[in-house]
Amino acid sequence: MRRIRGIGAVAFAGVAAIALAGCQQGSANSDGGGNGDAVTLQFQSLSDQPTTQAAIKEIVDAWNAENDDVQVKIVQAGWDGTYDKLITQFTGGTAPDIIHFEASSIVSFAADGYLADLTDLIDADLKSDISEGIWESVTHDDQIVAYPSTLQSYMAFANADLLAAAGVEIPSGETMTWDELQEIAKATTTGDQFGLGWGLGSPTATMMSLSLGNDGGFFEGEGEDVTIEVGDDELAAAERIHEMAYTDKSIEPTSLTQSGSDVLPSFYGGKVAMTVQGSFQATNIANDAPEGFNWVALPPLEGTAGAFQAANPQTYSVNIDSEYVEESAEFLNFFMSGENLAKIAYADALIPSSGAARAEVEELAGDDAAWQQVLASGEGLVGPPFLKVSKYTEWKDTIATPAFQQYLANQIDRDQLATQLTDGWGDVAG
Repeated sequence: MRRIRGIGAVAFAGVAAIALAGCQQGSANSDGGGNGDAVTLQFQSLSDQPTTQAAIKEIVDAWNAENDDVQVKIVQAGWDGTYDKLITQFTGGTAPDIIHFEASSIVSFAADGYLADLTDLIDADLKSDISEGIWESVTHDDQIVAYPSTLQSYMAFANADLLAAAGVEIPSGETMTWDELQEIAKATTTGDQFGLGWGLGSPTATMMSLSLGNDGGFFEGEGEDVTIEVGDDELAAAERIHEMAYTDKSIEPTSLTQSGSDVLPSFYGGKVAMTVQGSFQATNIANDAPEGFNWVALPPLEGTAGAFQAANPQTYSVNIDSEYVEESAEFLNFFMSGENLAKIAYADALIPSSGAARAEVEELAGDDAAWQQVLASGEGLVGPPFLKVSKYTEWKDTIATPAFQQYLANQIDRDQLATQLTDGWGDVAG
């Protein structure tokens, strides 16, 4: 499963790390506690960074202080194994009231009827402040099944000194084309230095997202009534990366087998002039790069159709079997206010879904150039077709990921890649 989460301990401007006491696991829909007849909502949170956990605890504490009759208890969990754990919880009737996850991974739970319809429970101002494209990413059978919270994009980061040494001018437009990226990578490739390091050990999420910039949707339909098309638009990003790696030889080859985080030491050490990462990595670069390291975030990458990428937000859903669906939605309306969502997004170095929260983050970030590029990259986030596909996760894990890995290792050609992706979908779809 592709996680959208920050790894760094602080956001760019320096958020202080605050330790949190662990929250014990509890069963869903329990009453009581220390407030007499108060309702207690079980809120399963996956946020795993101390600063983000602190921000969430602050928000929950503020709610609890103002709402004696509806208390919220954080059930701290982690991203690893969450999908399987939720299957067990839902089938066993022990799922929490409020469920933190991501849009691409809740599709099957929505299809199986485990998630409440929140369409009429979402605050009207909040609904109008989030784009239709992002709401579309959490809509199943015309029902909104989650609140979309924070998102990531894929961005290029550059060692400004290495670009200057190669005589390369740093792109300053609103977007950067693939041609520009390729030219800069070639210009900064020397005998012992590569122009680009790109952690594509798990490549499918990146390929599916960046294909949208070339109008490549892969899927048409919804649920299980879905067809696949793997044509030039769908494979344009993969082909360009392959060309840079094996024709230009401007991509450090080992990086194609690594995670994004694994590539960062090569970036810090001057072995690669640029790296493409999830936008959240900006916080890691700001905190972990050597003193004096001169880096910049480059403009959002633009394909033939625009600077579009997949909106696959972190989500907050409500268990349809909860006794307190309305109370859970009331809490989430509070949780998703501009000020509260901004605290979470800033701590995690992610893009908030609402306009009000983005404005708050802009104020928190001040004149930080990296944050400005991160927020700009969020303008092109749209709901991708794969979020409507019930068996997408199975296809991604069993078919697409090994096929893209073979292609990026130069073990199969473009036509073989297309065949594997297409035929593999037929096997999965049945």
